[in-house]
Amino acid sequence: MRRAILFAVALAFAGVIGPSARASTRPDYVVFYNFDGQAPLADATGHGHDLTPVSRHGGSYATVARGDGRALLFPEPCHDEPCPRIALRAVPADDLNPGRRPIRWGASVRLAADETTKGENVVQKGYSAANSQYKLQIDGAEGRPSCVLVDDDEPTIHLALSSVSVADGRWHQLECRRSGTDLAILVDGARRGGVTVPAGLSVRNRIPLSVGGKGSFHNNDQFQGALDEVWVSIGQ
Repeated sequence: MRRAILFAVALAFAGVIGPSARASTRPDYVVFYNFDGQAPLADATGHGHDLTPVSRHGGSYATVARGDGRALLFPEPCHDEPCPRIALRAVPADDLNPGRRPIRWGASVRLAADETTKGENVVQKGYSAANSQYKLQIDGAEGRPSCVLVDDDEPTIHLALSSVSVADGRWHQLECRRSGTDLAILVDGARRGGVTVPAGLSVRNRIPLSVGGKGSFHNNDQFQGALDEVWVSIGQ
């Protein structure tokens, strides 16, 4: 019932989430997932970074209508283990590593107030505890998005946390933007937070790009809402 209500709410805002608001594949994208068509997990840029599900305990995704396309719906919140877990992964590739170059990455999300946890991963490459990383996540019960960068050789976590929540049952466009020493979080096109990062910070690893969670293991920071238009742009 709750899912049906959220879907009805999304349709009510069709003027916001209709065809004119959906992102298009841009030439500077190194990867873009719109979850449409016969192969919803395909990389729409043609660069071949198609996603493959990894799951445990019955974890799965569904597709739901959004405007003239589709979006992915991830598992509902679960408080009694074992919980269903799923992440979507692309094979490691050098062109998804920004190194020290500028990088922008983002997604469109829809999350209800009762779908928040201490942390939900939207898209990431790398792990902060073991190597370099860039990540977009939704933090805490308030549902505030954040962007994370971690250097190849320095384990410090640089986090830009949004001043506003997105856990309101509506679609929101999120963007992380690293340019020089600035890491910013944008919500619906407006800057909502930022942090200074080292000029030499570099992200380069052989870890898969992951969408919707770190993996299928326990404490995978499972995303629990609806997700669309996941993208990465490097060097712009």
